[in-house]
Amino acid sequence: MKGRGNSRWTSERSLEELAQLALTAGANVVGRCVQRLGRPTSAYYVGRGKVQELASLRHRLGYSTIIFDEELSPSQQRNLEDALEVKVLDRTALILDIFAQHARTREGALQVELAQHEYLLPRLAGQWTHLERLEGAIGTRGPGETQLETDRRLIRRKIQHLKRQLEEVRRQRALYRRRRARQRVSVISLVGYTNAGKSTLMRALSGADVLVEDKLFATLDPVTRRVALPHGGAFLLTDTVGFIQNLPTQLVAAFRATLEELSEASLLLHVVDITHPDAAEQAQTVEDTLADLGLADKPYITVLNKADLICGPDGLPIEGLESLGDVRASLRYWRPDAVLVSAVKGWGLTDLLGHIEAALGLEEESEAASWGYRVRPAS
Repeated sequence: MKGRGNSRWTSERSLEELAQLALTAGANVVGRCVQRLGRPTSAYYVGRGKVQELASLRHRLGYSTIIFDEELSPSQQRNLEDALEVKVLDRTALILDIFAQHARTREGALQVELAQHEYLLPRLAGQWTHLERLEGAIGTRGPGETQLETDRRLIRRKIQHLKRQLEEVRRQRALYRRRRARQRVSVISLVGYTNAGKSTLMRALSGADVLVEDKLFATLDPVTRRVALPHGGAFLLTDTVGFIQNLPTQLVAAFRATLEELSEASLLLHVVDITHPDAAEQAQTVEDTLADLGLADKPYITVLNKADLICGPDGLPIEGLESLGDVRASLRYWRPDAVLVSAVKGWGLTDLLGHIEAALGLEEESEAASWGYRVRPAS
């Protein structure tokens, strides 16, 4: 369910992504709905007429959950659940659920649990509405409020405990980064929209045994591996959590320790799924998120991935490295300085490593310079 349009993303594209997120979470999508409003309503986010329409669709489609593509206020969520008599989720709750499924390390689990508790805290009142309906009955005065305050106190304590644990993780990461700095080993971080192929590229460059799945947020926990360069030397390559439009603020805050790896990196590899119809919008979302994290001036190389899934100028599927030059030329209008690769097939990886050597200053006369290599300049 989408309430308003987005200046960059069409409602249809955004709902398609929401459907993919729902499928990743294990849901079965039976329908979608759009309403265009000048601004959300305070009671339901959507209009009352749309709420009635959704209620009538429940009998025909048999759905048990509605997911909104926007973040709902606690009162809007409660009102919708009362009116529709089904579970109501928003985009933030859905993403948090997916992250909870995919967090495999202690650090990842701590970060997701913190984000979930901070999301739940303002919504606790809705858990006790059944007691509010009994207000005034003998023997029921007060327990709802008392239990609600007890739960709030417990969650606040849990949040503080999780923050202390994550602060310890943050200190350990800082010590690890200082050791790396003393060893003068360059660190490069992979960034990109979720499902752009970062983990596949990590595996192709380093041989790391990392999970690769064609799903949104298939991998969540950070992985670091050593990668050798063609002309000697090496660097550490780190894979971090993928970005997505409207990334929940709770997640950005909870994953601060992980995202700090980006600030310490010498270079970012921005991986883009060139086959996706919203590739440009996804790339801009990543750049906007980096700017929000204070990393707008960080040098990066754009890597256009999944070249094996696109066709050359002759309209035929790409069959080998000789076709990549022609396809790269046809894509210069979008990212003139980009490197075209196929992480699955291993195409273009030598080119990419040459660009990395040039960016790190390890090869002054790198062949990469002849390909129009350019690092984004500081603003």
